[in-house]
Amino acid sequence: MEKIVFIGYKPFAGKETELAALLEIHWQTLKIESLVTDRRPIIVKAEDETVIEVFGWKSKEAMELAHSNKIVLDMWNEFSKVCEYVPVGERSEMKELFSEFKPLN
Repeated sequence: MEKIVFIGYKPFAGKETELAALLEIHWQTLKIESLVTDRRPIIVKAEDETVIEVFGWKSKEAMELAHSNKIVLDMWNEFSKVCEYVPVGERSEMKELFSEFKPLN
């Protein structure tokens, strides 16, 4: 069963462009590895510059498989060089009845 996830990426200073480039290939890489559904990701930016990505894993098992997939782990290592992962629920927009964000692209 598909699992929809929301992931918050807070770019390090001066690393916004590199984060955007990684996000361009993130879902595609997961798709090539047969870990995500055909549902295209939604990628938005919060007021505090946090980038939020929403996409669907194929299943809980697919999520777990990603953590032992060398290609995925190498890609995630690149993410760790340009951002930190942050809880999406702590963004000020998420406290509103209708949470509004800017599209990243």
